[in-house]
Amino acid sequence: MNNLSLLLVVIVLSVAGYYLGRKRSVDVVRGEIRHLHSLPGYYGLFVALWCGLPALVVLAVWIASQTSVITSLVVSGLPPDFRSLPGEQLSLVINDIRNIADGTIVSGTRDQALYAAAKHYNRLKVTGFLAILAVILSICIAGLGLSKRHIAPSMRARVKVERTITVLMVLCSTVAIFTTVGIVLSVLFESIRFFNQIPITDFLFGLEWSPQMAIRADQVGAAGSFGIAPLLTGTLMISGIAMLVAVPIGLMSAIYMSEYATDRVRTVAKPVLEILAGIPTVVYGFFAALTVAPFLRDIGAGMGLDVSSESALAAGLVMGIMIIPFISSLSDDVINAVPQSLRDGSMGIGATKSETVVKVVLPAALPGIVGSILLGVSRAIGETMIVVMAAGLTANLTANPLNAVTTFTVQIVTLLIGDQEFDSPKTLAAFALGLVLFIMTLCLNIIALYVVRRYREQYE
Repeated sequence: MNNLSLLLVVIVLSVAGYYLGRKRSVDVVRGEIRHLHSLPGYYGLFVALWCGLPALVVLAVWIASQTSVITSLVVSGLPPDFRSLPGEQLSLVINDIRNIADGTIVSGTRDQALYAAAKHYNRLKVTGFLAILAVILSICIAGLGLSKRHIAPSMRARVKVERTITVLMVLCSTVAIFTTVGIVLSVLFESIRFFNQIPITDFLFGLEWSPQMAIRADQVGAAGSFGIAPLLTGTLMISGIAMLVAVPIGLMSAIYMSEYATDRVRTVAKPVLEILAGIPTVVYGFFAALTVAPFLRDIGAGMGLDVSSESALAAGLVMGIMIIPFISSLSDDVINAVPQSLRDGSMGIGATKSETVVKVVLPAALPGIVGSILLGVSRAIGETMIVVMAAGLTANLTANPLNAVTTFTVQIVTLLIGDQEFDSPKTLAAFALGLVLFIMTLCLNIIALYVVRRYREQYE
């Protein structure tokens, strides 16, 4: 008895409504489909939407409110000494009741009132499930009956279905937009709280990163250092190394598979290359820490170089290998989308195969290639596991790729590990780092759009 079963009920009834509506439209015209305004499938979708959408709305409202409703009813039935507890203690009591109701008792209490409340909680859950099931069944049956009565040969089923789907797509787009705005505002407000405690100049131009805050003012290091210069250099260094590996290899492999490889080679090579995209990043991290980093250290020792056990070079190389399929697969699809007529025209005026690829195909596919590279850069900036395992946690301000460095994402994870107070600069610094990452990604998108628009104006 859970919400998934209710959703399955709605889906089954909607599917049944589709077939009933489709059959009803055919029966109305006695099999002469040409007399219908729309295809029978649109009439089936019309009935399915009337059957499913209202029920889904009611189900969503119930899922959002069931916990608070049941909890309030349970609290109202508790003895007065429990209801008079402060808010935090009452929350602990409610958690104990839920744990007892679920069979996972984490409290050592033997208070019979809590066990009685847990039984009441389970009874309310069962009652609520049966009630919402009855409501959903009633709504679906009512929608099914009303929509079937409206089916007629002259009914514009296609128009109504397309309008409904358009409204749904607009609503989904609105939810996505408001979600993005909410994420940005939440990060921005928390960052403002951080900058109220730490000057923004110290954050942007500081050369030391040590966010460990002391508990008492008389302790050593009571004032942490929040300069992001070491994190910025580490992020840019590792991402730059990764892109130096991923862009040439990914782009060249895409050109080969789309322009030079035979169908047999392409059928085998492309799936094998895309397997790299499915490997978990923690596996890449193990590979970097246990294989690549010791290999680079041994080579450096043979050349008289001091290579750290955790280096930006090791993390960047492995990250570049991980990003190769992103650039290769997208670039291959974009290159294949270039019209064959452009290739034929170039070959017709005497250009060679390589000249056609360099001067015709690649310029025509440039917008998609720029997009794939941008995706790779964003993937590199946002990577965490490989950096943690191969580059370390040390915030060093260095330009030497053989030293240990750290990145924004690693520090965000480090700052938010464990029980944290969201009033201290140490925790709020994670939101400030997230804001910087957001601005960096936004700048990359603006640059990519500028490059694409400028090229398209020249090409067209």
